[in-house]
Amino acid sequence: MDLAAFTLSTKNSEPPPGLSPPLVALWHATRGEWEQAHQIVQRCEGDPHHDWVHAHLHRVEGDLGNAGYWYRRVGRPMPRGDLAAEREAIVAALLGSG
Repeated sequence: MDLAAFTLSTKNSEPPPGLSPPLVALWHATRGEWEQAHQIVQRCEGDPHHDWVHAHLHRVEGDLGNAGYWYRRVGRPMPRGDLAAEREAIVAALLGSG
């Protein structure tokens, strides 16, 4: 799957089979389903991919202090740009990580 297919799949009622949990969380986030996305990433705290998505979700929420904590945990600076562009970059990176 590539970014275009992932994005297109968000028009469906269910995420495509075979996505990793962090990608499923991003699938829900793309659809504006923050709570569902957050519940997924909370289940695997300590995994770098889950924690990266967790950081992004708190940025989406507007809780920048909490977002900063999660970005520091994964050793990444907190982005300041467009949220959708950041989400797409995370999706692309996670799709590329196999």
